[in-house]
Amino acid sequence: MFEAGPDLSVATVAEIVRLALAPVFLLSGIGAFLNVCVSRLSRIVDRSREIEPLLLASRGGEHDRWVGELATLDRRMSLVAWGIGLSVLSGVLTCAVVALLFAASLSRLHFGTEIALLFIASMVSIGAGFAFFLVETLVGARAVRVRTDLLQHTVDESD
Repeated sequence: MFEAGPDLSVATVAEIVRLALAPVFLLSGIGAFLNVCVSRLSRIVDRSREIEPLLLASRGGEHDRWVGELATLDRRMSLVAWGIGLSVLSGVLTCAVVALLFAASLSRLHFGTEIALLFIASMVSIGAGFAFFLVETLVGARAVRVRTDLLQHTVDESD
């Protein structure tokens, strides 16, 4: 299946490696982004675990606030999970690009269209992962705003 011809020299292999380096650097970036996403997910999960006992012990308006915050955290977990999934998919597609670059060079088969389509799919996937991450950060930023009733709170000094 793999036909090693006389021109498969060190220079040829070096050229294949050079071509594959850009997607490998992309994998490094995807890994760093995944690290950020997983860290964010961990913090969201920790916060939801803090809220659960507070929710169960609360009543009235306080209970409603905890339910609202827990619902927001649940939405954020879902958004981050989608971002992680799409980023991992992008990484897998990028690995396929690297593998096909080597396979095409070693076998002398023409995989140019397939490699291009896989790379496009990888870029669309990581772009969608970034979009989910953007939405999650917007939801998170909106959720940490100080409540209006606290900003307008006054101390009764008549005691």
